[in-house]
Amino acid sequence: MSDTLAAVRNLLKTISRSYVTVVVIALLVGASVAPIVWGATSSPDGTVAVIEIDQSITEPTADAVAADLQEARENESIDAVVLKVDSPGGGVTASERLYLAVERTAQEMPVVTSVQATGASGAYYLSAPSDRIYVAPSSIVGSIGVRATYIDAPMSEGQIATGPDKAVTSEEQLKQQTEMMKQTFLGTVMDHRGDELTLTETELAYAKTYTGTEAVENGLADEIGDTEVAIGAAADRAGLDDYDVVTMEREQSLSLSITLEDGGEQPTASPQHRPQTFGNYGGVNTPAFLAMWGSISSETVVDATDGDASLTGVTNATAADRGGEQP
Repeated sequence: MSDTLAAVRNLLKTISRSYVTVVVIALLVGASVAPIVWGATSSPDGTVAVIEIDQSITEPTADAVAADLQEARENESIDAVVLKVDSPGGGVTASERLYLAVERTAQEMPVVTSVQATGASGAYYLSAPSDRIYVAPSSIVGSIGVRATYIDAPMSEGQIATGPDKAVTSEEQLKQQTEMMKQTFLGTVMDHRGDELTLTETELAYAKTYTGTEAVENGLADEIGDTEVAIGAAADRAGLDDYDVVTMEREQSLSLSITLEDGGEQPTASPQHRPQTFGNYGGVNTPAFLAMWGSISSETVVDATDGDASLTGVTNATAADRGGEQP
């Protein structure tokens, strides 16, 4: 009897050891397979593309950034765009082109702007259609206005023109043109930010700049936050819980020196890349219309904000307003 019981106990021990062995093997196999399965089911939901604008805005700059935005729209793997902006602006036309490209992109996917040190004038212009604008507390934002360089030089000897204004635009006409561009810029900002702004249109037309903290208070920006926060906000708007981030790369630097008329540093870029935005067409100097914050040496400036409202029939700050409290 005792022999029988001993045999039974030994059998049960053997079965128990085998069971434990099977369970351990199953756990080991499960542990090794689990990461693979998890990885297969948790691949990124989509991609947020970061597009950098970190210089003055010229036609070549606009070409490159517009191409990046087009790539973002056409690439099915990209679900949202973050504009990483650090620029004082540039040419009016180049800034308008980028504004239109950003607006077109914002109609197809979330676009969020992250202002670094500066997002002023033309750089703010292009950012206006963004769903959200993030700034650092010390960022410089604003400068909603336009200026133009004025060439006060008679036609030189040896030239014949078919009209008195063929060679040189009069200062009065230049003021009117500059004022019209300013109103377009101002109207665009009001269209996109009007519901958030605490500034009046007249105050905005002063073309003042504001720190990031002030910009959040007056509605030119939405929140304090860095680029990482902006990326997260763009992903949220695109409905992405898990996402990749790609920075749109460019083949070459587009940095160009700024040259006006005959003064200052000469550009080193090839002729086709000359900064025509700034009125230099390789030997032909023209007035340059700028949506740019900051001083440029060797220029005579026509400031649209100083223009006579009666010339254009548009809203301008009065002398009394200018003498009052500044925003």
